[in-house]
Formats: sequence, structure tokens, C-alpha cells
Amino acid sequence: MIDSLILKIKRGETPFYRWLRDFAKRTLSGTLPLPRFVNPLLGALYHFHFAVRFAIWRTWIYLWAEPLFRGRCSSVGKRLQLWHMPEVNGHVKVFLGDDVTIFGKIGIYSARVYDEPKLIIKNHVGIGHGVNFVVNKEIIVEEDVHMATGVRVMDSDAHPRDTDERIAGLPPSPEDIKPVRIGRGSWIGQNTFIMKGVTIGEGAVVGVNSVVINDIPPFVTAMGNPARVVSPPWPGKNKTANTSADTSTKPAAPSPVNVNASA
Repeated sequence: MIDSLILKIKRGETPFYRWLRDFAKRTLSGTLPLPRFVNPLLGALYHFHFAVRFAIWRTWIYLWAEPLFRGRCSSVGKRLQLWHMPEVNGHVKVFLGDDVTIFGKIGIYSARVYDEPKLIIKNHVGIGHGVNFVVNKEIIVEEDVHMATGVRVMDSDAHPRDTDERIAGLPPSPEDIKPVRIGRGSWIGQNTFIMKGVTIGEGAVVGVNSVVINDIPPFVTAMGNPARVVSPPWPGKNKTANTSADTSTKPAAPSPVNVNASA
């Protein structure tokens, strides 16, 4: 009955229903009339609102979220900065260097294939909101890396390619799990996917919404699905890099990762 009444008001089937519809529109789009002399007070209250919210939030980070996350990590360097509590699901070991900043809520997930999967994030790394790490063996993020919002890094396909194995709920085979390394000083654009076995070269820039399935040379800019090199190295940087290669057509190579590395 209520749904039928709402539909009649939306359609304005009678003058009364049209009046109700117009009244609702005016109410939803209207604003409270205020004299101009109260604007300074309202402006001060506006800043007070956010100051109180910020103080409560920072207190929660300082007294609760940051200590709990430190306790979950295997090692944490100096001056860790959190903006939200990271979610860590599984038995992955997390190593953080100095001056790591996590600007929003992130997820770190691992499965049951290897005994000690590792996420190693080195010094001076900035990680944006909504970044996810799927770690079944090892992911290394080197120094001075910036990762924008929504980046996803995976060292496996998360599920087997074989249909019957997927239906059976089996994990990917160890042969299909390949470590990932993100090189020093690289910049990973928003919503980029970095897939298993990839090495991002030092100082490389990966454009937004890219899907990286093969290695990216140092100091180049790459983007697309699959990601391709679109600009050569910066002047004076790694002039030996092969910038003419179409990285989407090269076979994926396992990244040269030392599985015993520590932060």
C-alpha cells in the first residue's frame, strides 16, 4: 500500500499528489534562511566540528589502531603513520621500514599455500587508501615508492586456472605463485593492478588503471591494459633500458627476489 501511494505521488496523478510531490522537492532542495551576521559564528563552528573530529580520530589511532597494528606486524620501523586500521587476513608476515605512511584503509591478505608469506615495505613508502596486497609468497615494496588509491598487488591469480580445481575450492599451485618487486622510487597510479611475477623498475611511473603483467624497465612511464612503455627514461636515467620493447608481448619472468630479505 505504501509503495502504491509513493508511486502515485511520484506520478502526480491528482492535484493533491502533485502538491505533495512539489512540496517534497522544495523541502529537499531548500535551505534554512539565515541572517548574514551569523556567518562568522557558523564558520567558526564549521572549523570546530572538524577539529573535534580530527582530535577524536587521532586519539583512536594513537591509543588503539597503531599499537594493535604494530603488534600484528613482524617488525615496524620508526615514525609509522596510520590514517586507518589496516586489515590483515591470514598468516602473512608484515615487515615495515622507517617513515611508512598508510593514508587510508588497506587490506593485506594471504592464503594457505606457503608457510611464511612475506610483505616487505621498506623506508619512506606512501600507500594510498584502498590499496590491497594479496601475498601468497612474497611482495617487496622498495624505498620511496608511492602507491595511489585503489592499487592492487598480487603474487598469484588467487584461484587455480583449472575449472575443476576452482570448483573444488583448491588454492593456486605453488608453481603459479611468483614474487613481486616494486622498485625504489617508483610511482604507481590509481587503480593499477600489478600481477604475479612482475618487477617494476627503479623510478618507473605506472599510469592510472593499468594492468601490469610483465616487467617494467627502470625510469620509464608505462600505462594501459596490458601496460606498455609509453615514454623513455628521464634524461640521464638508465639510458640502457629497452624502452622500445612492448612489455605486453614479452613472456613474464620471475622477479629476482631474495625470499630471506628483511625490512
